[in-house]
Amino acid sequence: MKPGDFHSIKAGQAIRTQNGYWAFIPVPLPPDLGWTSTLISALSDAERELARLTTLAGNFPFPRLLVQPFIRREAVLSSRIEGTRASLTDLYNYESAQLSFLGPDNDVREVHNYVLALDYGLERLKTLPVSLRLIRELHAKLLEGVRGGQLTPGKFRRTQNWIGPAGSTIETATYVPPPVDEMLDALGAMEKFIHTATDLPALVRAGMVHYQFEAIHPFLDGNGRVGRLLVMLLLREWDVLPQPLLNLSAYFERYRQEYYDHLLAVSQSGKWEEWLRFFLRGITTQAQDGIFRMTRLQSIRTRYEELVRVDRNPQRMTAVIDFMFSRPILTLRQLESALDIPYMAAKRYVDKLVEAGVLQETTGYARNRVFMAYEIFQALENSE
Repeated sequence: MKPGDFHSIKAGQAIRTQNGYWAFIPVPLPPDLGWTSTLISALSDAERELARLTTLAGNFPFPRLLVQPFIRREAVLSSRIEGTRASLTDLYNYESAQLSFLGPDNDVREVHNYVLALDYGLERLKTLPVSLRLIRELHAKLLEGVRGGQLTPGKFRRTQNWIGPAGSTIETATYVPPPVDEMLDALGAMEKFIHTATDLPALVRAGMVHYQFEAIHPFLDGNGRVGRLLVMLLLREWDVLPQPLLNLSAYFERYRQEYYDHLLAVSQSGKWEEWLRFFLRGITTQAQDGIFRMTRLQSIRTRYEELVRVDRNPQRMTAVIDFMFSRPILTLRQLESALDIPYMAAKRYVDKLVEAGVLQETTGYARNRVFMAYEIFQALENSE
C-alpha cells in the first residue's frame, strides 16, 4: 500500500505498523459533511422513492410472502459481486432439492447461505439489535460449509489481511485495513455510532456504516457480503424499510468498479459526498426498480383472481397462488409442506395451474418434477 495515496484526514490516516508495512486506520464516524444542494437532492430523491416502495408493499395482498423472492434476488446479486455465477433459477432449483448432488463449495450453496444469513438476521433483530455480536453470527451463517469456511467463520480476524489484484502482497496491495488491535477499536467505535442518537438521516448513516465496515474489513473472507447484509438490517432496525424489498446489490453489481472506486476514494481522499451520492442514487434506482416489479406482480395477481373465483375451494386456490408468487419455481412437496395439505391435493392444484398455462413443468421427469410460473419469475428476474 502506498501511504502517499491516503492523504485526507477526513477519513483516516495511513500508519506504518510494527512489522514495517503500511495500513489504513479510519477515523470514527460520523465525518464532517458539507451538505451541498446536490447531496441534499440525492437524499430527498432516495427518501421519496423508498417511501413509495414502502407504501406499495403495504398495499400488496401478501407482502410477507413477496419478501422471499426479493431476498433471493438480493442474495444472487450480492454474491455475484464477489465472483459467484449462480443464477436465481439455480438457487430455486437448489432449494427444490434438485441440485443436492453438488459439492458444498458450489456457487449456489454460497448464495443459499446468503439467504439463510439474511433470514436469520431479520429474525434475530426481534431479540438482538445490529451489533458486533450479530455481525459475527451473520458471518458464521454465510460461510458455513462453503469456500472460505476454513477462515474462522463467525470470528473477527486475528491476522492482517489486504485487498489487491491476484498475486499482490501486503506491500503491493491497493488497500491494507487496520491491524488487529486498531481493528477492534474501530469496530467498537462503529457499533457505538450505530446506537448513538443523531440528527443524521438514516439513509446517510447506513451509507457511512457500510463504508466504515468495508474499511475496517474485520473478516478474512466475506466482508463485502456481510457489509451489504448490514445495510439491509440497519434499514429494517431503523424502520426505514419494514421489509427487505430493496435489491441494492443490483446497483452495486451493475456499477461494480465505481462501487469499489468510491469506497477507496473515501479512504484515500476523504470523498464522502461522492460516495454518499452514489449510495443514495443506488437506493433511488433500486426503490424505483422494486416499485416497477411489484406493480407488474400486482397486475399478474389481479388477473389470476379469475382462477380463484371459479375454483370450488377459492380459499385454498388463493393460498396456492400466493405461495406461487413467493416460490415461482416449486415442487409438489414444497407446496404440500408449505400449505399443510395432502400431496394429492397439491397435485390437483398444480395440474389446474398447468392446464391454465400458469405453471409449466421444467424437468420432463415423471417423478421429482419441478414447475415454474414463468410470468411471475420473469417479473422478478427481468427488467424489460
